[in-house]
Parts: sequence; structure tokens; C-alpha cells
Amino acid sequence: MASVVPEIGTTIDEGAHTVGEMSEVGRLVLLGAPLGNPADASARFREVLAAADVVAAEDTRRLTRLARDLDLTVPGRIVSYFEGNEERRTPELAEVLTAGYTVALVTDGGMPSVSDPGYRLVRAALEAGVPVTAAPGPSAVTTALALSGLPCDRFCFEGFLPRTPGARRSRLRALAGEERTLVLFEATHRIGGALADLAEAFGPDRPAALCRELTKTYEEVVRRPLGELAEWAAENEVRGEITLVVAGAPATPAARPDDETLRAAVAERESSGMSRRDAITEVATAYGLRRREVYAVVHR
Repeated sequence: MASVVPEIGTTIDEGAHTVGEMSEVGRLVLLGAPLGNPADASARFREVLAAADVVAAEDTRRLTRLARDLDLTVPGRIVSYFEGNEERRTPELAEVLTAGYTVALVTDGGMPSVSDPGYRLVRAALEAGVPVTAAPGPSAVTTALALSGLPCDRFCFEGFLPRTPGARRSRLRALAGEERTLVLFEATHRIGGALADLAEAFGPDRPAALCRELTKTYEEVVRRPLGELAEWAAENEVRGEITLVVAGAPATPAARPDDETLRAAVAERESSGMSRRDAITEVATAYGLRRREVYAVVHR
């Protein structure tokens, strides 16, 4: 007695039967899609696509092609969900979720909401009391970070830089002192200007890696200082999906306190009962100075 899921944006018929068994509250599942190689699709990715009542896809044609590559049938209703219709379609999908249907959200590659459509729908589902879960999968951010050869223990994801040159340069000046490794997305037609501005704001010698077409046939990782990368991009036609990884700024040593501050710090410790020798040693350690330097200041 199965029937199709109602058209998105129309009144939900609560008596309609879905691909799965409709419950009182639906569920939103975020799907981590392959970046390029279909073989990276997880078993859960396949399971959710095969069971979801509605699949909201950033590009329905790419989803259809991916399903074909995976030899997978998607029985649920497939609808588009991209930047141009995200605001309008979110309340429509929220209605489907509150009616008890399962909605799977998939982008062209990587995890939804990460510089891709999805945030609005996640917020709408949570506000409606609908459970939100994920079938984790590939991420261009962490893949590029791992391949870059740059420190990965602490990093900052900045997404896409502003599109206009002035706003981009202003943002980069604000980021120039960031000590964590920086991960950026950039469009092919802006990559040359972005790299030139990065080299100017961060310095031409800052290590970086340009990762493009990750997991695809023409995957390429170019690891060079920003100045050299900017020159390379100017001489070559850079195509495909691009992720930039830039080393963080060198840690800035703390300014040396003036002599009066050092003498006061030693005197304070002496007044609490500490010997002068121990007080000098502790102050030197606290400020990252040599003991003999603090000793000379105190006895000057």
C-alpha cells in the first residue's frame, strides 16, 4: 500500500505512506558525501539514501550521477536545496520533518553546513524539536590539512574569503597574526588575487599548500611559500575545487618587562619570605628571562 511522499511545499497528508515507516517526529540526517571519488561513500551513506523519504541535494544531477556510480537506487523524493532556494525551501522541509518523515541532506561534497547549505535547516529542525544526526564522511578541510604537511594540532577554518579585493585584504590583515594553521576555500577565478593578497598580508615566506581536486583523478597538492604560490598561480590555470592551507604566524615573544617591574616582582617575593636567590630565579622563569639578567637588574 505504499505511495509517494507528498510534493514539497504542499499540505502534508498525514495518512500518506512513506518509503520508511512514518513516525510522530521525523529525523534530519546530514550526509558526508564523497569529495570526488565515489568509493569514499560510507555504508551508512548508502543506507540513509536508500531509506530516506526525502533527499535534499545541493545539485540533484550530481546526486543522481553519484547514485548511478554507486549502483544505488534512491526511492525517496529528491528535491534541490542550494544557496538560491535555501531560505524558501527550509520551512517546507521543516514541515515535512515535523510531519514524521526522514529527510537526508547532501551537498556536492563533504559535510553539509560547512561552507555549504544546511545550517538553516539544522536550526529549523532543532527549533521544531526534530532529531538531527549525521552519517559522517569526507571533509575537504581535514583532508587538505592532513595532506598539507603543516601543523595539524591546532587550526582555524575561515571558509571562503570575501569576494571583493578590498574586503578580502581587510580580512587578511585581521588574520595575519593568527598562530593556528589556517584553512580556506577559494574559487578558481579568485585564487590568483587571493594568493597575492595573502603573500602581502602574511609575508611571501609563510609556508602554505594549495590542494585542488582532492580524491579526484587530477588531485594536486602544491606546497610552497605564499610568494611562490602566488607566482605559480599567475603562470598556471588553476582549475577545480581548491582548499588552501596556510601556516600560522610565528609566536610573538612577550615583551620584556622594564627594570622597575622586575625589581618590584623580586621585592614582592622577598617580602613574602622568599630568599632573594629564589625570588630572582622565580621571576626569571615567569618572564622567560635568564637568571643572571634579573640578578643584574636587582643589583644594579
